[in-house]
Amino acid sequence: MSISQRLKTGFIVLLGLYLSLTWLLVYFATREDRVSHAIISMGSGLLLLWVALGGSCMVLFRDRIKTCVQSIPLNWQVKFILFGISLAMLEEVITTTMTNLAPLFGVAVGEAYITASANYFDVILHHSVIVFVPWFFAWAWILKRYDFSPFWVFLFLGLQGLIGESIAFGAQNLSQFAMWIFVYGLMIYLPAYTIPAERGARKPNLLHAILAFFLPLLSGFLWAILINLLFPNHPSIHFPPIQN
Repeated sequence: MSISQRLKTGFIVLLGLYLSLTWLLVYFATREDRVSHAIISMGSGLLLLWVALGGSCMVLFRDRIKTCVQSIPLNWQVKFILFGISLAMLEEVITTTMTNLAPLFGVAVGEAYITASANYFDVILHHSVIVFVPWFFAWAWILKRYDFSPFWVFLFLGLQGLIGESIAFGAQNLSQFAMWIFVYGLMIYLPAYTIPAERGARKPNLLHAILAFFLPLLSGFLWAILINLLFPNHPSIHFPPIQN
């Protein structure tokens, strides 16, 4: 294993340790607050199923998946975009399920939640996946030209997701940076891993990295404005405010 690979692996391990320790502290600190503890428990389900189980499977089976994806007779950019959207939709299956399992966590549905709606299709078509679909198009364009490794694509989209969550739902999300990096980064890690190495992309420099960081954010921001214009009366959330 090269020094670069060791550093990347070490970063992921430290990020995971930070996430585990801070989440455990919050989990036990909220035991006396029924609603807050339910929300944290829902988030725990997401972390266990999507980050721990899903992320481990992605790493363990990435080469088999890569072979399978590359055998599909479609343009690699089309496959990349569809794969990313599919993983984002899968992640929202977990989050919406957690919201609907509220009674399992000791509260009524809508009393505590981690999605804007209990309806999966409303979530993906109005609140979540629909908003960051442009990110996958932007990354398909970037990766055609610049050879960013799957690690950097994972990290960049994770940070872009962190910024998006902080803008949409408050700066307090910045303190949850490890969770959001994993949640969003895993939506694109496998798609980035499966793209062909021989595609004419060149080694990126700092300016290309800046472009890769801001272009998806800008495209998503403009797209979100358009969605709000197209659906001006659609509620931003379908539940009453959370009462602690």
